[in-house]
Amino acid sequence: MPYDTAPDGVLESLLGHARTAGADAADASLSISESLSVDVRMGEFEGVERSESRSVGLRAFIGKKQAGATTSDLSPDGLKALAERVVAMAKFAPEDPWCGLLDPSERATDFPDLDTHDDARPDADTLEAMAKDAENAALAVAGVTNSSGAGASWSAGFVTMRTSDGFSGGSRASSYGVGVSPLAERDGKKERDWDGHTTRHFSELRKPAEIGRTAGERAVARLGSRKIESCKAPVIFENRLAGSMVSPMLGAISGAAIARGVSFLKEKLGQQVYAKGVNIEDDPFRKRGLSSRPFDGEGAPGQRRLLIDDGVLTTWLMNASAARQLGLKSTGHATLGHGGPPGISSTNVTMMPGQKSLEELMKDAGKGLLITDKFSPSLNANTGDWSVGVSGFWFENGERAYPVSEITVAGNLLDIFARLIPGSDLERRGGVDAPSVLIDDLTIAGV
Repeated sequence: MPYDTAPDGVLESLLGHARTAGADAADASLSISESLSVDVRMGEFEGVERSESRSVGLRAFIGKKQAGATTSDLSPDGLKALAERVVAMAKFAPEDPWCGLLDPSERATDFPDLDTHDDARPDADTLEAMAKDAENAALAVAGVTNSSGAGASWSAGFVTMRTSDGFSGGSRASSYGVGVSPLAERDGKKERDWDGHTTRHFSELRKPAEIGRTAGERAVARLGSRKIESCKAPVIFENRLAGSMVSPMLGAISGAAIARGVSFLKEKLGQQVYAKGVNIEDDPFRKRGLSSRPFDGEGAPGQRRLLIDDGVLTTWLMNASAARQLGLKSTGHATLGHGGPPGISSTNVTMMPGQKSLEELMKDAGKGLLITDKFSPSLNANTGDWSVGVSGFWFENGERAYPVSEITVAGNLLDIFARLIPGSDLERRGGVDAPSVLIDDLTIAGV
């Protein structure tokens, strides 16, 4: 079955079976997708993976009880069996006073075309050639001696949802990606780095050779890394990692976390959280955005909004359930449950750029740590205490001095956010993007 062709009447039939089985209300969704990926290593074909899937999900309500399940059996008998099973489960489920469909008055009625779908379908040979181009370009960089591999892929999908009270909507999306991870070696010591790119449209994908060359240069630049002594100093997160100064905030303003009281921002709505001048937007309607969507997982309309406006926290992220618990309305941030309760998620989140380049931030700081890789972050969701393992470069007099590794940086995010200065080098990489950011004083644990 073509991924973007929905079998006629599947969701209507499923909802009808649910009503017949005794459901008071229900929502149903259909997901059809396909993907193709190819991996290579050291110029040799490593493997190809092709997948196609289709499934329907049903969530049924009996009073304030709910249950859900999915099936890949789209036959009339399969749909009937799913509905009867889900309704039977709902009868024995515990009561949830906050569950239920979104109020129809809060539903989206206008579905903008976000241009998130491309018909390009590169075959396995083309993907293999792309992956090899990326790896060959990385291996051509002097000092690169090996590779952890490279890959190229595409995927495409179609999702549609219906509710028993009349909402209906659907969307299509595609993605294309290339990535490579080379190893550099000097005097018996090795360093690894990576680069990659993902887009909605095939024509916008960066050239594989450019990706490979960047990854190779990054790996070589890390050769000769050393440890540093523990200290407190300015720290800069380069732009490909700076989203880590945004993502914890997104989790902390989830309505579910606020309702449970497990958020270091639970008392901060309407207050200064980031430094003045910091603006962070959430935009579900960005053309070709990797997290764009015409409506949320419950049918609510999204809207572009500043989550952080001149440093001030303006909103929680809410689906219907969290909104009911907090006595508010959905903000259009529900994720599709597909046979279960909706979750909560942001869309295309961007920390807006400042005025100074990365080099200017380094000059302003004088000396400190430029972070170019991170691993194993740890966060206390209640207090905001945070730490992460990192590597990168020590800089002095505003210039990179030498690579460093085996370091941990730590602090409290409320304090970090309040002193954060965004740079100007914003790049669109994923669902959470930010320019390089400077924090003027952080604890650095070394030797």
